[in-house]
Amino acid sequence: MKSFVRSPAALLPLLTVAAACAAPPNVLVIMTDQQTADALSFRMGREHIHTPALDRLAARGTYFSRAYAPNPLCVPSRNSLITGRYPHETGISDNSAAFDGTLLDHERFVTLGTHFRRAGYRTGYFGKWHLAYDRDRPETHGFMEFDRQQKDAVTAQHAVEFLGRGGDRPFLLVASFLNPHNVAELSRGQPLSNGPIGVPPPLEELPPVPVNLAAPYCEPDSMTQIRRAYHANKRLFPVDHYTPSMWRELRWGYYRLVEKVDAEIGRVLAALDEHGLADNTLVVFLSDHGECAGAHGLVQKTVFYEESVRVPMIVHAPGQKQARETAAFVNIGVDVLPTLLDYAGVTPPSDLPGRSLRPLIEGRPAADWPDEVIVSNHMSQGGITEDGYVPITRGRMVRTERYKYCVYLHGEPRESLVDLQDDPGEMVDLAADPAYRGILLAHRERLRRFAERHGDELVHELLADDVAPRPFERITQPPRPTDPTHPPLPLPLPPAYSHVD
Repeated sequence: MKSFVRSPAALLPLLTVAAACAAPPNVLVIMTDQQTADALSFRMGREHIHTPALDRLAARGTYFSRAYAPNPLCVPSRNSLITGRYPHETGISDNSAAFDGTLLDHERFVTLGTHFRRAGYRTGYFGKWHLAYDRDRPETHGFMEFDRQQKDAVTAQHAVEFLGRGGDRPFLLVASFLNPHNVAELSRGQPLSNGPIGVPPPLEELPPVPVNLAAPYCEPDSMTQIRRAYHANKRLFPVDHYTPSMWRELRWGYYRLVEKVDAEIGRVLAALDEHGLADNTLVVFLSDHGECAGAHGLVQKTVFYEESVRVPMIVHAPGQKQARETAAFVNIGVDVLPTLLDYAGVTPPSDLPGRSLRPLIEGRPAADWPDEVIVSNHMSQGGITEDGYVPITRGRMVRTERYKYCVYLHGEPRESLVDLQDDPGEMVDLAADPAYRGILLAHRERLRRFAERHGDELVHELLADDVAPRPFERITQPPRPTDPTHPPLPLPLPPAYSHVD
């Protein structure tokens, strides 16, 4: 057999390729705020929405159809995501930390930015903050370049400039966009902080009213009271007078806000290509929580309905050329951080509760992947109802292949169970149906096991006394996230679009 030896010059291309393959990838995390899972044109078609930037990302990425927020509210979800810990571990369960100055122990709750900075990455965070870390002390959060303004065009520009600066180190960049969160202002008839969206078309061209506009049949008292409380808060949720046509206009506006942020995301992805970074960059797109946009008569979030708690998630790994989809359960609060560390070659702390999504992203088997996802909430943004008090409660949700089980701290009764296979709109509550008693008890047991594994002490209180009825506390003053001192908006509200130039 003839043998030969390559010259150093001949070996150079192979060595260059090997070195490139061995180099840790860049990481780009793109986050929107309040985008429900299917508000993407590759999911729902282009009749009412068009998201070309995210469609292109999905065409060469992995879409997670069962990605869930750890808690469907900005501050708890974002602080969970940035630390890889459940909200009951961080102790942040509502938006209070955004107002009262609460800061997490940065040595106990090490952030995404700190992990990557220690690994030698150049780190940047631009856009909406809502993190319980002192932004003026990068040593606590790890992001050496950052801002916290909430203008999406500015966020995109900062991200583009960050990508253009280059350097001899890999980067971690978080681009945290505000929209489609402006749907909150839209529902109140207020000006939109990220600019106008135009005037809606004639009624017949608007998106249809949601099929699950009504409250679920036999829903627990927990949710009936919370809906009343939210509708009583005329400053934050002035929608109790909405007609079907008003809901259709709101949904039209919501889709325009999604398109608006999609255009800014497109600018960032174009810069990634322009600077030759796309081939060695892990791109993760997700949202912190969803938006009801009329589902069950609600706007915004905090509730366990799918529109509020399920989020879009697309991951493009370096070298991926084809679209994939997985129905594996993902909790973005605990599973994203281990995934990013895995791709960066950084050993995650042993006490992180989540798992790397890398096998799922790459289309490989993921042994013993969980067949459930657990979500928490703290519904504390209501107003004083006609009963003279503010209903406030906390809860846990268990989502399995077919069913969703929810249990709350207060109410009469306090549990719900829906069959998402036969009832995807969550319109019929089966918790009181004797035929489903075994399924309900099995989901209780799943929640107990989760609490034992992860130290969730609230679960024991939730399930105590065979989940017997427990009255709401007679709270007569709403907590700070509601800000009851702010005067309510006048009712009835005119359509928001009449104020748009």
